[in-house]
Amino acid sequence: MSCVSASALIVARLDAARGRVPLLARFSYDAEDPYVVQATFFDGPTALACWNFDRQMLAEGLHRPVGEGDVSFSPHTAAGADELRVALRGPSAEMPGNAVLFLEARAIASFLEQSYAVTGAGEEFLDLDRLLEEFRAS
Repeated sequence: MSCVSASALIVARLDAARGRVPLLARFSYDAEDPYVVQATFFDGPTALACWNFDRQMLAEGLHRPVGEGDVSFSPHTAAGADELRVALRGPSAEMPGNAVLFLEARAIASFLEQSYAVTGAGEEFLDLDRLLEEFRAS
């Protein structure tokens, strides 16, 4: 059984036609899945979406544009504040679900520091033998 090793609540701002709409995002990192950061976006008590991000990509996105396809990150500055721009693409053209979110860069950097205290950058390890045993047992 795994447990969340690092987590943070971060305000996300959804880019919408009427301006930026604030949402709450819970970012979590679990040492059992060391390459992944899970982000769940909420509107009040309702979970709107859950995405798994590559931790290294998330960190690189604070400094340079990175990613293509479903997820991309890039640094952004608005009103003198450093932000992380997150572009998410929905599952298909038939089911559009594209979104652009802005997160405070300092909050993301702080969360990443917490995750690195659990598993350092470059120290990630995935026990494939254990994973195969779990598959066989189920």
